[in-house]
Amino acid sequence: MNFAFQLSTPMILAALAADAAFGDPAAMPHPVRLFGAMIGAGERALWSGVARRDLARGALLAIAVIAFAAALAWAIIGGAGIFARGLAALAAISLAWTTLAARGLDDAARAVESALAAGDLTAARRALPALAGRDPESLDRAGIIRATIESVAENACDGVIAPLFYLFLGGPAAACAYKAANTLDSMIGHRDARYLYFGRAAARIDDAANYAPARLTALCLIAAAHLTARRGAPAWRVCRADARLHQSPNAGFPEAAIAGALDLRLGGDAIYGGEVERRATLGAGDREPMPADIAAARRLMRLATAMAFCLFALARFILLRCL
Repeated sequence: MNFAFQLSTPMILAALAADAAFGDPAAMPHPVRLFGAMIGAGERALWSGVARRDLARGALLAIAVIAFAAALAWAIIGGAGIFARGLAALAAISLAWTTLAARGLDDAARAVESALAAGDLTAARRALPALAGRDPESLDRAGIIRATIESVAENACDGVIAPLFYLFLGGPAAACAYKAANTLDSMIGHRDARYLYFGRAAARIDDAANYAPARLTALCLIAAAHLTARRGAPAWRVCRADARLHQSPNAGFPEAAIAGALDLRLGGDAIYGGEVERRATLGAGDREPMPADIAAARRLMRLATAMAFCLFALARFILLRCL
């Protein structure tokens, strides 16, 4: 078995357990930081402001960073394997761990929840940037809660279930390539004047990479809603009705599912960098959101993660038995 491209189910479980126990320790080297540095350097060297040139150069940068991410995983695990097979397995589990962010997402959402529960709006605004990119000062208490829940839903896909999906599909190399694509999208995959062309390839690659995971995340959130509060049917209805209203082809699915699960109205216009971004609303709930809704969203995320792992493990088992 080449651990760079194929991890056993127990090894993936070990990576998930490490993330649940330790999160993302600051002292541990993290590939995403390297990917971010590469993207920043590439942008400074390649961006020109000329549409056709930026389209080609942005695509070249995206392909190069994603290919580097997969090659890095292969090189680290292969290099460890020169010394011992067990060391290669440990390196593979460690790399897989870095692609998962369930603990970090849960901790960041809990920080906002705790500040709001204590009535400290200032602390909640300070904690929000760890989750969402919108301007904290533009949000009232209800807006902070909605932004936190939306981020939990979207990042349940980007930070947890999508990396799990790629770990099962193609091992640490595939999961690292996914994280590189996701980092590219977050840094240059925007629609403003600077990145409209330069970041177009990054945005399209990320859309393609998240197509299946986003829908699987929504299904797992719906199932989790049914198990915890018998709200699977409302979550399913809202997801079917509103998911495609979101400007993203993928983010609307987990966000709409969690809006239905919690009986909230999410989405709507948001302010990023002082500019208003027009967004559709998701869900029909008209009640005021509460800090307890963040706790409920966190529970749904954790249960959906466990369900996704079991789903992927079962799918692998069935495929291997059929082959």
